[in-house]
Formats: sequence, structure tokens, C-alpha cells
Amino acid sequence: MKIVLYPGTFDPIHRGHVDICEKASKIFDKVIFSVAENPNKKTLFTAQERVDMIINATGHIKNVETMSTNGLIANFAKEMNAVGLIRGLRHVSDFEFEFQMAMMNNHLNEDVSTLLMVTAEQYIHINSTMIKNVAGLGGDITDYVTENVMDQLLLKLNK
Repeated sequence: MKIVLYPGTFDPIHRGHVDICEKASKIFDKVIFSVAENPNKKTLFTAQERVDMIINATGHIKNVETMSTNGLIANFAKEMNAVGLIRGLRHVSDFEFEFQMAMMNNHLNEDVSTLLMVTAEQYIHINSTMIKNVAGLGGDITDYVTENVMDQLLLKLNK
């Protein structure tokens, strides 16, 4: 079974993430969202809230699992018997960071490869920070997140 991890913070998941997952699900037997629990990174949502939103947003994809992780993704990949890590690329500027991460992950676990995937054109300009900022200022993000994520964002931002 070919397993790939999709690591990230996903704070929150958006349709660009879902697009990458849909593409990866056609290539691999199983896609595992690996939701980062990083105490050094301030997130709007808890790890469990992010896991729940991903499960809801990807319910239409049969071969997807979601779990939270802490520690090195290279170690988690070994634990899950993953052959790869997928990362989304939006712009050329993303490449340098992703290249550095890929090299380090390969150093830590030479049995896992990093695959860089480009999201659909209509999502290429979005990221989770932008989604939170626009939603916080009352902007329309309905084209970029699922209804469940929109509800969760409005609930959090209106507190």
C-alpha cells in the first residue's frame, strides 16, 4: 500500500488544500493529513478542531485519514510507513522553502520522498492566513472554504 502524508498546520483548511488532496488521492492508496501541533506557532484553531474540519472538508474522498502529530514529520512518516510527503506549491516563491524542507526530511528519512504539487489556478493566490484575515474583516471567502470551515471561522472570529 502506497501511503503519502500531507503535513501542515491547516489553520484552517481551504479549498486549495482539498484540491491537492483530491489529486494525491488518485495517485496513492492512502492520503494522511498530518495536522501539526506546534506550540511555537500561534493557531486560531486547536489541533482537534483542525482535524475535525479536515475530516468534514474531505469526506467525499474515500482514501483519506486525518490525525494530529507533533515532532518531526520524517519520524511520523516512518511510523506510518509512508513513501512520500506532499506539499502544495502556489508560487515560485514557495519553492525555496519547500526545497529546503524536502532536503532536510530526506536527510532525516531517506525512505520518504517529497512531492510538490500545484493547486488549481482558482486557489493559487490563497493561504490560511489570508482566509482568516479576510474573514475577520467581513470579506466573502465562500469560494475558498467549505461551509463547515466558514461556520467555524465565524464562530471563532465573533468571540
